[in-house]
Amino acid sequence: MLSRRGFVIGAAGLVLVGARAPWMHALGTPITIYKSKTCGCCSKWVDHMKAAGFAPSVHDEEEMDQLKDELGVPGTVRSCHTALIDGYLIEGHVAASDVRRLLTERPKVAGLAVPGMPAGSPGMAEPGKEGDYKVVAFQLNGSTTPYATH
Repeated sequence: MLSRRGFVIGAAGLVLVGARAPWMHALGTPITIYKSKTCGCCSKWVDHMKAAGFAPSVHDEEEMDQLKDELGVPGTVRSCHTALIDGYLIEGHVAASDVRRLLTERPKVAGLAVPGMPAGSPGMAEPGKEGDYKVVAFQLNGSTTPYATH
């Protein structure tokens, strides 16, 4: 099924239409981010990703629950923003270093998430006070496994 947002969800999971491998982008690793235009912590997370060498394409989306439903993001891992990168979902305030590790290791998961909005996560923490949160790898059926602890 092709979505109006340029991704396909099928038996094999999420596939971005026209996506390029991250190492093929001269300006940084492309990442598509959906967020509410009024969310300040989402904007701070976008800045975190830019600072780490990612090239975000940011879309203000007021129907975030509908988007998450379309993508199949399980309710148990949801946060305020959702990103798509090289066939993976990134939900919430996942550190750029964890996204890089995901792209390097290529595990068979739907994506990574920092459920909720923990105070120590990128975009939520005061500068220099990041830490004390967990990242999980998740499947579209809602199952999770620990991925990183900060």
